[in-house]
Amino acid sequence: MRNKQLIAGIGIALATLGCAQAATSTVKIVAFNDFHGNLQSPGNFGVQAGGSGTAIVSKPAGGVDMLAAYVDALKAENPNSVVVSAGDLIGASPLISAFFHDEGTIETMNRLGLEFNAVGNHEFDEGKDELLRMQAGGCHPTDSNTCKGAEVGTPVPFEGAKFKFLAANVVNTANGKTVFPAYAIKSFNTAGGKLKVGFIGLTLKETPTIVTPAGVAGLAFKDEAATVNGLVPKLRAQGVEAIVVLLHQGGSQGSAAPNFINDCSAALQDPTTSPVKGIVAQLDNAVDMVISGHTHTGFICQLPNKAGRAIPVTQASSFGRVLTDIDLTINHANGDVVAVDAHNITVDRTDANYAADAEIKGIVDGYAALVAPLAARTIGTITGPATNSANTAGEMAAGDLIADAQWQATSAAAFGGAQFALMNPGGVRNPGFTAAGYPHDVSYGEAFTVQPFGNSLVTLTLTAAQLKDVLEQQFIGGGCLLSDGVTKNNQTSQRILQISNGLHQEWSESAPACAKVRNVSLSVYDAGGNPTAADLIVSNGAVINPSQTYRVTVNNFMATGGDNYSVFTQGGDMLGGAQDIDALIDYLGRYLPPHSAYDPSAATLHAPRTVKLP
Repeated sequence: MRNKQLIAGIGIALATLGCAQAATSTVKIVAFNDFHGNLQSPGNFGVQAGGSGTAIVSKPAGGVDMLAAYVDALKAENPNSVVVSAGDLIGASPLISAFFHDEGTIETMNRLGLEFNAVGNHEFDEGKDELLRMQAGGCHPTDSNTCKGAEVGTPVPFEGAKFKFLAANVVNTANGKTVFPAYAIKSFNTAGGKLKVGFIGLTLKETPTIVTPAGVAGLAFKDEAATVNGLVPKLRAQGVEAIVVLLHQGGSQGSAAPNFINDCSAALQDPTTSPVKGIVAQLDNAVDMVISGHTHTGFICQLPNKAGRAIPVTQASSFGRVLTDIDLTINHANGDVVAVDAHNITVDRTDANYAADAEIKGIVDGYAALVAPLAARTIGTITGPATNSANTAGEMAAGDLIADAQWQATSAAAFGGAQFALMNPGGVRNPGFTAAGYPHDVSYGEAFTVQPFGNSLVTLTLTAAQLKDVLEQQFIGGGCLLSDGVTKNNQTSQRILQISNGLHQEWSESAPACAKVRNVSLSVYDAGGNPTAADLIVSNGAVINPSQTYRVTVNNFMATGGDNYSVFTQGGDMLGGAQDIDALIDYLGRYLPPHSAYDPSAATLHAPRTVKLP
């Protein structure tokens, strides 16, 4: 099928341990991560096929029908194979999957041959009970957009996952038991005898900070490395020496090599930019490799474990566009892994050597037909791209659009009387609003891809002091105290809020935590909607009138403290509103003919909305 390429440093020969002469067999692992319900190809995927520094080649990639074809081809190389996922299989999905509560993703993954999926944070988007339904099957209890098997060619009621969800570090606080199995063991009947491989599944421990609190109520997320190390004796007691961790946490390639999916950049080897490195550094020496996720990056690394031994750590980008082909060579005498060969490959839809899986394609086509009338509906027209790529200050054109839509939906007194809106950057999904040419008619399906969570709007009252505090929570806090002397800023990563038109913030990169916000103002408008003055809220780091109140719109995820914006939970006079997607549709509807199209480059009256100072 292809020439096997041994990535430098990934083949790990252990001859020095005296086991090179023993008979060995190879087990193949086919891995992916962060599929996010992308049943159809999300578009082109560019990689530096010749390695870091070479030209980027972009080709149509992904789609579960073609993903299955690549999986089948890899499994054909070795009858002793297993297919695994490192989380976020569902959640934050395109309309074709999300509208039906991701049932289509589960059904197609059953037929693709997935065996183990480590639960990611987005699996909890609809809560624990809904995730349990994904495993067990049955129809959604309240929504009619469920159990569509008769129309798409799958069993009715919804069959549930034939593969296992694994979540070793997620426990019910009421009884201390894991919600899903902590690990799974697969036995392989090789020519040299039976071999066992253990797979431990882990959800990133920060999940409660990035998922709606109601979705994880009653659950505790334990430390990843400590959980793994505690399970090693249990696996060994069952005769398992080959241990693979499926970890929903990762790192970024950074700017050095973002498109070389088989690279391991300096950013991935720096614990300040690579959470997975810090976790691996605490792992027991019994762990043989880590298959990671969450950060939507392609890489093949070796990172040192607790004993200082370098072990393979991999990730396969996202959305089903990349697969990791892994060969574990295992010693029959003692069950140890003696070599690992790992390589990332692009799921290229143009490669004539692969034919899309017909059964899976039929299921996807069925769901596509069901959702087509809604997905194709034009909701507005844009004159240029509004992406979710942030500038150096943290502002996104797509974030501006969404924040404006939410402000406009709640500015009337009857709907909350909002003076501005704030949007979490993680809720503005890739790629934003883009097209091959402009002007472009934005469809409902495109808008849903950018805002797939189904959050509702909440308008609440904050004092000027609280507003300054919540803006400080955009930045890593390390537990620093906010203005009330009690509330801590426990932000773990920089998350610059997307702010609606009229609000203006300036923050200092060099200032200490809890003192980064230097200036904040809010425009005052005349009857024609033009800014005439600015209400100065913060000047040179000092709040002008701490008790002054403002009506602010956020989504319900943020209102309940999501993404570590805990100050929002102190807000008063809360009023619920429309769903975020409905606010966006209504706002973009103002830019349909005969009206002018939405111009992202001229969308702000108070540009720029966010400024970074030295």
